[in-house]
Amino acid sequence: MRAAIQVDGEQASYLTAGQDSPVVLLLHGTYWSRVWLPVLDQLAAAGLRPIAVDLPGLGRSGGELTLQTATVPALADWVARFASAMQLSGPVAVVGHDIGGAVAQHLLARNLLEVSRLALANSVTYDSWPVAGVARFRDPEVIAAVGAEELLAARRQAVTAALAGAAIEPLVVEYLDPWNDARVRRSWMALAGAADSRYTLELVPALQSSATPKLLIWGEDDGFQKVEYAERFAAEMPHTTLVRIPDAGHIPMENAPEQVGRALVEFLTE
Repeated sequence: MRAAIQVDGEQASYLTAGQDSPVVLLLHGTYWSRVWLPVLDQLAAAGLRPIAVDLPGLGRSGGELTLQTATVPALADWVARFASAMQLSGPVAVVGHDIGGAVAQHLLARNLLEVSRLALANSVTYDSWPVAGVARFRDPEVIAAVGAEELLAARRQAVTAALAGAAIEPLVVEYLDPWNDARVRRSWMALAGAADSRYTLELVPALQSSATPKLLIWGEDDGFQKVEYAERFAAEMPHTTLVRIPDAGHIPMENAPEQVGRALVEFLTE
């Protein structure tokens, strides 16, 4: 089910399933809430209430990101305001994918939410980002020169690679749909332009001192976020478990939804 609520005077769109159950807040990165759709029902069936929100200006949410509001700290602040608007009281489990994983790490490390458990799926960590296809948009001249067709072609290439074996044409088209909106394209370029690994590097000491249980779910064939970064994170961060998903790419929820859903359910309901 898709629903919406007002945050900062703009519509914040989210996917959800289940009712009045322990909340699981699911965050996307350079894609949109669609990445979590394959596991929502499995989480709900386990007695959880998953909420997969579209960040402002992205997916189906209103508003438009700028270079200032698209930084990871600014997005973490926005997620905290979203949680407040949703009246999510008490501890909340947070799950992040891609750059959404950096936002999730900020929510925990900066105590912006009372995070009960943290799960990261093929997330950015340390200095693993921005990847080349995103980093090029840190150049203002590139942002000024890129046209709609060029950006859509670049996103098609990235989405196809991220989906790996699940990249059939109807699914690629579905993933690309939000970028047909010029406002979403501008927001995405702002997100890419604001991407900076210092936002995860600076969190390392706080994460190392955190006793919050952590789970890493990683598609082993990810060409964007290498599994070696997950291995390093699992080795250096206390209370961290790594679940490797073989034959899966950057969006393992699409390649192995039952396995990813099962790992999340086991972790979130312990």
